[in-house]
Amino acid sequence: MVSFDEGRPGSHGPPGRQDRGHDGGLLVNTLKVLASVYVASVLIWGLAAANLSIEPHVPLVAGGVLAVIFVLVLLGLPQHRHPRFGYANIVTALRASLISMVGAVVLFSDTFRAEHFDHMIWATCGAVMFALSLDGVDGYLARRFRQASALGARFDMELDAFLILILSVAATELGKAGPWVLLIGALRYLFVMAQWFLPLLREELPESFRRKLICVVQVAALCGVMLPFVTQPVSGILCALALSLLVYSFAVDTIHLLLRKEHRP
Repeated sequence: MVSFDEGRPGSHGPPGRQDRGHDGGLLVNTLKVLASVYVASVLIWGLAAANLSIEPHVPLVAGGVLAVIFVLVLLGLPQHRHPRFGYANIVTALRASLISMVGAVVLFSDTFRAEHFDHMIWATCGAVMFALSLDGVDGYLARRFRQASALGARFDMELDAFLILILSVAATELGKAGPWVLLIGALRYLFVMAQWFLPLLREELPESFRRKLICVVQVAALCGVMLPFVTQPVSGILCALALSLLVYSFAVDTIHLLLRKEHRP
């Protein structure tokens, strides 16, 4: 999994020169990939909605969310130093499709919050875990085919942050924890806001296994508490432990960045 780096893509591979001769080809290739993923996603969402009693407007919302994500990806193409979109980014685009639908279900489906519709929660958890497994695949492909880039790292990171925010909302809606659990999803965005006031926080952080592991823990814990048989107080305790780990991780990185200036020559 690419690091859940608090607000920056990090360094992935040696710096390289953007080959301007491939700019047009990169844009066309990216448009083809994203359009294919979008069309396939809409078709799959339609079938899922028909079989899982999902309201018709939910896939439409998911389509809107996915469209916004893909537009942001296109705007970030200058950060991609390869002539093609790449296998790793294709997998990440598939993750974006899953996460968009999960977000639409959590935020806009009454069925998700209704009693006696446990199949919706199980299906949502399954989609989340599938997206989490793909997160390991895209990292492997980026290394295997030497396609790591600032765009790919940022694309992956922002999806992780968005998914965790969605899952923290789901935990609240299902009564698995109090409103405080929203801090799990909001903390990363609060860190980004803090960068406007403390420019030192914009500095690049080194790679960290701790950061990667805690990202996985957040997704797994928040997905687990959604399950129907996980109730209070167990669900609340799990969410509190997840939040504590995340606060610890942000505190370590914040202190590291703020103290770095003191050690500069």
